[in-house]
Amino acid sequence: MKTPKLLPWYACKAGVPIERANALWRKAVREATERTGWVGTSEYWGVAMEIFLASLEAEQCTLCTPRVTPLLRSQNRIWRLPLTAMEDVLSAVSAGWPRPPADPRKAA
Repeated sequence: MKTPKLLPWYACKAGVPIERANALWRKAVREATERTGWVGTSEYWGVAMEIFLASLEAEQCTLCTPRVTPLLRSQNRIWRLPLTAMEDVLSAVSAGWPRPPADPRKAA
């Protein structure tokens, strides 16, 4: 049975291991076959995907992995703020800095 190409993306988004997402997909396909009775129709794939996403969401709620990525991104931005401000100040100062006069010996 082929899995959806986006299955690793869904698994990563939910924080579920890919092996577990594969198991949830197989379970969703079995349930979709029981509900629809047909295999391969658009209704069948829609039901399978609906079941898969619901079970993936339920699995996500059982995991105790903290989501620290947003916190780390904001901390990174806070740490870079003084450097970014200094870059802006130096750019403004260098843009307004007087240029040395042209060498009169080169002009002649």
